[in-house]
Amino acid sequence: MTASSPTILATCGGLNPGTWTDAVYGPLLDHAIELAGVTGRAPRVAHVNTAGGDQRFVEGQELEAARLRGVEASHLRFFPRRNVDDLDEYVQAQDVIWVSGGSVVNLLAVWRAHGLDQVLRRAWRAGVVLAGGSAGAICWHSGGVTTSFGPTATATADGLGLLPNSLAVHYDSDASRRPAYDRAISSGLLAPGFALDEGTGIVYSGTEPTDYVTESPGRRIYAVAPGTETAIEPREL
Repeated sequence: MTASSPTILATCGGLNPGTWTDAVYGPLLDHAIELAGVTGRAPRVAHVNTAGGDQRFVEGQELEAARLRGVEASHLRFFPRRNVDDLDEYVQAQDVIWVSGGSVVNLLAVWRAHGLDQVLRRAWRAGVVLAGGSAGAICWHSGGVTTSFGPTATATADGLGLLPNSLAVHYDSDASRRPAYDRAISSGLLAPGFALDEGTGIVYSGTEPTDYVTESPGRRIYAVAPGTETAIEPREL
């Protein structure tokens, strides 16, 4: 079963530290699985780590976390070469596509070179839940702020555009993000949008935000427009 409508979960989260294993699925990643509405079998989650260069030690952590969660997990990788022949067939067979963080600029370039951008658009329309954290959240939007070009946040208006608004992440943990986001929106480089504190996320049904969630009490989400920033109290998972 897939989601009843095109669904995206954009977050600042994903794997959390485990008590015995290296990592576990955090509440935000769990929520992406819940949104897919799978019953009667193990959910199928594809982890995509393009933004981090497809590092194998990360894959190992994800597979162990998936095993503990009872999830059938796999990886779509592009380094050193693509590991899937038919991208449409692979992606359409998943319940959740979870995209991890890193360089959103590099991610977008690689995806477009392989045609994954259009594959994901078709899967989203078919009900596969698209989700992820940091770069894996910004990518679905029209643009956002990123440290892809260096340690200080700058804006990119080159997102996939499934969602018309922009997104900023790590709003409470990286002091360079808020002023960069404000400048980009005020200048018109980026569309108005949302900013996420650590551990928070936005659920979109179609292109409309329908839920604001958090795994970290006290954290906030902000609606940001030229010259204004409005705090939103997210629902605790």
